[in-house]
Amino acid sequence: MATREAGTAANRFGLGARPGDLQRIDPDPRSWLRAQLGPAPAPAAFAGLPTSADYLGQYRRLQQQRRQARQSGDADAKAAQMQSARLVRQGLERELQLRQQVAVGADDGFRERLVRFWSNHFAISVDKRVAALFAAPMEREAIRPHVNGRFADLLLAVERHPGMLLYLDNAQSVGADSRAAQQAERRRQRTGQGPRRGLNENLAREILELHTLGVDAGYSQQDVTEFARAITGWSVDPEAGDRTTAFLFRAAAHEPGARRVFGKTYRQDGEAQGVAILHDLAVHPATARHVSTKLARHFVGDDPPPALVQRMARAWLDSGGDLPQVYRVLVEDPAAWQPGARKFKTPDDFCLSALRACGLGAESDLALAQRLQALLGQPLFQPRSPAGFGDVAADWGGPDALFKRVQAAQALATRLPDTGTTPLALGQAALGAALDAQTATALRRAESIQQGVALLLASPAFQWRT
Repeated sequence: MATREAGTAANRFGLGARPGDLQRIDPDPRSWLRAQLGPAPAPAAFAGLPTSADYLGQYRRLQQQRRQARQSGDADAKAAQMQSARLVRQGLERELQLRQQVAVGADDGFRERLVRFWSNHFAISVDKRVAALFAAPMEREAIRPHVNGRFADLLLAVERHPGMLLYLDNAQSVGADSRAAQQAERRRQRTGQGPRRGLNENLAREILELHTLGVDAGYSQQDVTEFARAITGWSVDPEAGDRTTAFLFRAAAHEPGARRVFGKTYRQDGEAQGVAILHDLAVHPATARHVSTKLARHFVGDDPPPALVQRMARAWLDSGGDLPQVYRVLVEDPAAWQPGARKFKTPDDFCLSALRACGLGAESDLALAQRLQALLGQPLFQPRSPAGFGDVAADWGGPDALFKRVQAAQALATRLPDTGTTPLALGQAALGAALDAQTATALRRAESIQQGVALLLASPAFQWRT
């Protein structure tokens, strides 16, 4: 049987063991993890998917069709608008399915888990219509390419992505003394028409509170306001913006002048002012502590060892926010490999690890798992808050949630064909040394592969990333 540490590498650091994975990871699980900390090409499954600029163009055209159909009342125009909306929705569903397909089949489970960690750290929620098309593309375009790079580059890519700019309302943020605001006010005075356009602080606040420093870092409301002024003009345009992400800096909307944020004055002009602030936030000690704590909590335990967090934060500051160096401290620290270190699986963890353990990857399997994940309380890209989904056992381990997991285990087990594989063999391949004697006995006694797999997936041993 594979070593306990091989199981830890596959199941707690990775997305769950598939048949044969534990043997491939032995005899050096740490080397298997470290090998995933370099650059990697984008998954082939994503080739040819629309860019965010494409999606934004589709969204704008759909909005235009809706207005025209509403104004005209024409049945043909309404039918055309509904067909366009259906095609956009189908494209999004295809993107989500491919994302799950990549995760289920990934050999580099640690890298894929890091992608998911950062996607939840920089959460956007598709229940806000304007952001619905951009959650998966933001992960693909802004997070995935930088997951093993410098945090400053990851941070800048995310904050300038249309998903984040639209979700947190920065695309329409205008400085009070900007040329655009002054021109708009002159038009209002002349015509008596037109909305007042002003500053929006949502993105600036969430960057400070969630993405970098943390809520207890000591910044003030004035810091939020000044930072918000510094990033006025950060907007989107599918025609004139970046050909991939549609990011566009609108100089006319930018608030002129120096800004003072968290004790430092920034005198740069235009877009460079916000970029300079983000670069400083990326290497601030409070950011190093806040994000290192979240990483350690995600991979080691709900209450991560303070000494481990301190060592990770030190690596962050010494390297200028080089993420692989921070990850290496995490995976090489003995505290991360203690038998008591474990994480209760989120619904996403549970569904992905179940699919991987059972070798289920057909489109119908992925669709079922996506529905089950939503029923378990974690619909894809829908945390309903910029804070993302919870990452401790108390968020997911209530009695009703556990009952629903038993039902989900039974539903997934029905997808498994009777191929001659025994439930015990699947349990050993998935959990290795973490398969306890009581569960092993239940698997031996199962009357069918489906019953045995349902028992395996519902077992306490399978609910934890150990």
